[in-house]
Amino acid sequence: MQPPRAPQEPVERTVHGDRTVDEFGWMADRDDPRLLAYLEAENAYAAHRTAPLEPLVETIVGEIRARTVETDLTVPVQHGGWWYYTRTVEGLEYAVHARVAVAAHPTRPQWQDGTVPAGEQVLLDENAEAGDDDYFAVGACETSPDGSRLAFSVDREGDERFDLVVRDLPTGATIDDGLRGIGEGLAWSLAGEHVYYTRLDDLFRAHEVWRHEIGTPMEEDVLLLAEPDERFYLSVASTRDDRTVVIVSGSKVTSEVRLLDAAQPTGEPIVVTPRQHQVLYDVEPCGVDGLVGWHNADRENFEICWVPGSSAPMEQWQPLGWTRPDELVVGVDVWDDFVVVSLRRDGLPALRVVPRRPGPGPAGFGEPRDLVVSGELTALSLGSTPDPGSSTVQVVHESLACPVAIEDYDVASDSWTLVRRREVPGYDLTRLRERRLWAQAPDGTRVPISLVHRDDVTPDGSAAGLLVGYGAYGIASDPYFSVARLSLLDRGVVYAIAHVRGGTELGWGWYEQGRLERKAATFTDFVACADTLVGEGWVAADRLAAEGGSAGGWLIGAVLDLPPQDRFAVVHAQVPFVDPLTTLLDPELPLTVTEWEEWGDPVGDAAAYRRIKELSPYEQVAARSYPAILVTASVHDTRVYVTEPAKWVARLRSRAVPDEARPVLLRTELDSGHAGVSGRYQQWQRVAWEWAVLLHHLRATAGR
Repeated sequence: MQPPRAPQEPVERTVHGDRTVDEFGWMADRDDPRLLAYLEAENAYAAHRTAPLEPLVETIVGEIRARTVETDLTVPVQHGGWWYYTRTVEGLEYAVHARVAVAAHPTRPQWQDGTVPAGEQVLLDENAEAGDDDYFAVGACETSPDGSRLAFSVDREGDERFDLVVRDLPTGATIDDGLRGIGEGLAWSLAGEHVYYTRLDDLFRAHEVWRHEIGTPMEEDVLLLAEPDERFYLSVASTRDDRTVVIVSGSKVTSEVRLLDAAQPTGEPIVVTPRQHQVLYDVEPCGVDGLVGWHNADRENFEICWVPGSSAPMEQWQPLGWTRPDELVVGVDVWDDFVVVSLRRDGLPALRVVPRRPGPGPAGFGEPRDLVVSGELTALSLGSTPDPGSSTVQVVHESLACPVAIEDYDVASDSWTLVRRREVPGYDLTRLRERRLWAQAPDGTRVPISLVHRDDVTPDGSAAGLLVGYGAYGIASDPYFSVARLSLLDRGVVYAIAHVRGGTELGWGWYEQGRLERKAATFTDFVACADTLVGEGWVAADRLAAEGGSAGGWLIGAVLDLPPQDRFAVVHAQVPFVDPLTTLLDPELPLTVTEWEEWGDPVGDAAAYRRIKELSPYEQVAARSYPAILVTASVHDTRVYVTEPAKWVARLRSRAVPDEARPVLLRTELDSGHAGVSGRYQQWQRVAWEWAVLLHHLRATAGR
């Protein structure tokens, strides 16, 4: 079978005096039947080229399955007289949400031999709801403050527009299913008679917040807030005690918070402090006399402050001194007896607890103390502790080599109780080794790398390796444990994460150094990490793969153009943002205007236009050899239209020097969105196929 060839219809474009020709510009019309035909042809070609790998795919699926406890139950958490949990059942794709009464289980229910806790009340069986749908994803899933109602939202296309269903839990009756095409989040009024939600505009931007009375038509809903600035998105959520609805209007660099008393559902939200350009802030209600807030108005990594009352100018915010300037504040969570600060320190996420004590304002807090666990690459995060009166907080920690462990930390006694550690049946985890390496970027900056491998792999320059990266939006790529990844490690692959600039691994400045006019640093950091893996002997020069998704897909496409151009044996670009210039030139596309603060505005700024064009993988495709390239995409993706990966592959086919041993493969999910397939067994099949392709080109298909 020959690779497909997409039709060419040259379209000229002149911007800032620069004339370009896009021979595949017709793909911008996603309703053009030729586009679907082309995607189907590419799927057929990918299936044909990888057919010999099917035994390996099924082997990897079997390995994932054998190492996964398929019938399982999450750690139950207490809230409002109930223990809440979700569970999975062997053979079923989706989770079951359930609860049992605390009165019947005074202590946390224990999961034994797959037996469902006595007296279980099923809140939502996703499998029953999904039915025969090819795609199914739950957005919000929230019980009312009194626990009598459940509101959940569902996306059945993958386009991130949700339909809301409200059920009466004592009877199981559906009492409302009239909200259609809304945003993901929601909040309840305190009495459980209203919900607050967002509506999306034609560009999938959450631009309005509405109040809906349960059981009434959507047409009677009341608009609470409209955000006309296209750079901003709205979100809505409840505080832990359900007494406050929090509405955030945020762009990439600016935010504004409004609070609404959930006991007064028809009231108006109040602005905490008016937005200031390039100032981000957030708040958490803390008692009756004020808020805990954090902002970056005069500290790059955010200052935590006491905010008197429910609103106050930022000049009146009082610094609490809980963090150092070199520690990035990620978030603050408030309970009745303590506050937990989520932060980044030394390249990893960390937690700090601050006890609360009697007293107004800043006097009402004790001395901060850090929560410490062992491990060079251990990532700490908050688990689920929904009860505001809890004396303990759930803490989650994991690393590349250590599965998720969940512990209860008692603030008053400063003691830990291990609740659960994830099981990995039949696997010897003691054989895994992890470490931190440092690369040096061309400008002299040290870039961290997180590395994991099996104990029989040594830095002798012979191993295969997979380097992954992202580097955008301030999103950190922290170490995490993966059962699926074990199938790579068992075949001698060294797995590494490049913590490139554009994320926040080393603070907010790490993000600023990888955006706008400094975006190229993200890409040069990544190749510096790749060269370090080879230079220090962890990976063979001809056995290195690279992988990234979405904005990380732009990273993967861009590094192919940085010399030497034979650095990678194979790359995997997932739902990749590889035609950024075309997208960012069109403000009628989803996300474009909001993205200008991340990448630059090529419409109004000639320098931004030139920079983005120089970095765009689609614009830089040339008549030369490329490594093997695997591209995965989704038809219903609203974040990166399928047009982008399709055009990139089409241009690679038309311009690149063909090489039978290093093919370009495009595989598109026809029934899903940005996150890919939704069912867990579907996900295992997908990742096994992707691993098989990479392993084939790394010459690492056999186990060690």
